[in-house]
Amino acid sequence: MNLKFLETFVWVARLQSFSLTAEKMFSTQAAISSRIASLEDELGLRLFVRDSRGVSLTPEGIKVLEYAEQMLEVQRALKQSLDKSAPQQGLVRIGVMDTVIHTWLSPLMSMLMQAFPAIEIEITADAARNLCEQLQKGYLDIAFQTDLVRHESVRNLELGHYPMHWIAASQSIYARPYASLMDMASERIITFVKHSRPHQDVLSLLHAHGVSAPRVSCVNSVSAMTRLIGDGFGIGALPAALVAKSLALGELIQLEPGTALPQLDVVASWRAGVGLELIESIVQMSRQVVCQYATDVGPQRMVAAPGLSSVE
Repeated sequence: MNLKFLETFVWVARLQSFSLTAEKMFSTQAAISSRIASLEDELGLRLFVRDSRGVSLTPEGIKVLEYAEQMLEVQRALKQSLDKSAPQQGLVRIGVMDTVIHTWLSPLMSMLMQAFPAIEIEITADAARNLCEQLQKGYLDIAFQTDLVRHESVRNLELGHYPMHWIAASQSIYARPYASLMDMASERIITFVKHSRPHQDVLSLLHAHGVSAPRVSCVNSVSAMTRLIGDGFGIGALPAALVAKSLALGELIQLEPGTALPQLDVVASWRAGVGLELIESIVQMSRQVVCQYATDVGPQRMVAAPGLSSVE
């Protein structure tokens, strides 16, 4: 039995798409279909159901998937046992939201490159919603973003959260006491990209306090957002971790209108399964890095999820 055909079968089952599997395996959709057809002929079984909703496993296909994953795992273990000195190789596609890039991504990359110097890393920066979609479609191997991904082949781990704060330039017209959130809501609010978790949380909070038409400006870049806040164009709703240096220098201040912002969660989401052990290792590294980062910056900047440990 051709193991390449079994690998193709496993990826079609995971991605539920012939076209996405073709992209994943650097092949053509016709070649992928041919491999599956050959495998079905050899087994005398129909492995997939194809309809308007996509591709799904037949009951027989579900049984074959279990054995196929076992066979691929044996192949991987055999190769590893024959050459334990060979460095881990391959491409890892990591999706990250902007906040992670500006806080603990660099320490993670340093740890990753030290542990696996031969691997190729591809970084995609995008909003959480887009990262979740790309992960489900198979364009990413792991994503660090705000939401749990509800998909049968995707696992999630809550890493921690960033406390969100109201931030203003210390020399701006916004650097004054506010009696309430209603009082502050008459000013321009600057936050993350439209439809992101922080943007939705800000709108929900303002609406809950009777602000029906808030002036909220959405910015899709952390660098641009912090620059606008620092230049006095409005009050920021963002994690203090992103502007820790400016806060320490007194260039920015935290406002206290009496109503706190909801926290910004960070979640690791990844595809698990045979042949994806490297991804599991990266998730474990991210746990260590987040725990250490939270310890270094303190609970006003980041809080690690309960149960995370900097020592594995």
